[in-house]
Order: sequence, then structure tokens, then C-alpha cells
Amino acid sequence: MRPRRSHSSRGDRSIPEATVDRLPVYLRALVDLAEAGTITVRSEGLAEAAGVNSAKVRKDLSHLGSYGTRGKGYDVAYLIHQVRRELGLTQHWSIAIAGVGNLGQALSNYQGFAERGFRVAALVDVDDAKVGERVAGMVVHHLDDLPELVREHGIAIGVLATPQAAAQEVADRMVRAGIRSILNFASAVISVPPGVSVRKVDLATELQILAFYEQRKATLAELKRRGSAVADVATSRS
Repeated sequence: MRPRRSHSSRGDRSIPEATVDRLPVYLRALVDLAEAGTITVRSEGLAEAAGVNSAKVRKDLSHLGSYGTRGKGYDVAYLIHQVRRELGLTQHWSIAIAGVGNLGQALSNYQGFAERGFRVAALVDVDDAKVGERVAGMVVHHLDDLPELVREHGIAIGVLATPQAAAQEVADRMVRAGIRSILNFASAVISVPPGVSVRKVDLATELQILAFYEQRKATLAELKRRGSAVADVATSRS
């Protein structure tokens, strides 16, 4: 099992990785609450919106130094500020997408990035047929231009949307260009040097997990149906 790391925060505080993983979920729930006109929210309400238990919410938010007000709960607007600050979303982050196939183009056109503080600053590919094209209003550059693009736009995060076979090489070139955080959509495990962060988005794995739950629900439903049938038979014989 991969060891759980703690993420350093301001001062001497550190936040467990599991908590960091849940902060974007809390942020999405809080923004929805704010848009619905909610001023304050109790831990139970936020827990329900985020799909976790209230004790976990209180513990997670305590790492941010937020404990709420007894009888009232948390100020939604201020908690949004705290979570955004902890996630580093009080500034805009420039990202580069490598691979401008179907997935890369879909990511390029995704409006949610801008709404959450991220700006797609560069698109790169190695396919000469794609280089020079315009996607989402941007010109596709050759991968060779990545170091210059990173310097010009202050790119901090790279998104891998390449075929599996090319993922490691492109990740290596991202690192050499100065990118220190990579979001990997490619169906490959990549190796990076210490100090470089990688998050893998494996859509097939997520679908397999959903298939497991669907199968379990179907099995439980079948067992319930059989149990009902047996009970009906027993009743008719009595």
C-alpha cells in the first residue's frame, strides 16, 4: 500500500493527504450551498452534501483552523475562502495540455478549469498534422516548444492526454521544461523525480469500481427477491 503523506501548510501545520483529497469535494458542495443562498451550514449539512460523515468534516476542517460556531455552524463564504486558500486557488494557475486528440481537445474546451482558477495556457503535440491548428482558441504548438511556453506563461501544471506509449517520454520532457505537477490521463504509470507531484486519472478503473457496486446492488436485489418469494411460499402453505 502506498504510504499516506502529509501536506505541509502554513506555519507548522500539516494536513493529511486524505483530507487534501476531500477539500475539493467540500469546496464544490460549499459553492453549491452559496449559490442556493445558504449563509451558514452545520457539519451535518456539509457532510450530507459532500457524501461523508459529520465527524470527518469537523476533523478535516479543524486542520484548516476552522471550528465553526456552536449552534450556528460554519460561515459558508468564509469557509469557501479558507478551502480555496488551502488549495492554492487564491491565484490562477497556468496549465499545459500535452496531446490534442479527442481527450485533449475535450479538456481544452472544458469551462470548469477557468471557473476553478486554472487557465489552459498551452497545447502541445508531436503530430505535424495537429501543430498549427487552433483548438479552443489556441494554436497547437510542437512539444519541442514546451520549455519556452513554460517560461512565457509561468506554467506550473502539465496535463498528460497522450497515448500510453508516449506518456513517460512526454512526462520526462515536462519535468525537464520545469513543470513540477502532472495530471496523468494516460493509461500508463509514469515515474517522476522526487519533488514532482503526479495525480493519475484512470477512467477505466473508475468504471470498473462502479461496475463492482452495480453488480453488488444487483446481487442484493436478487437475494431480496428470492427471500420474498420464499416467504410468499411459506405463507401460502401455512
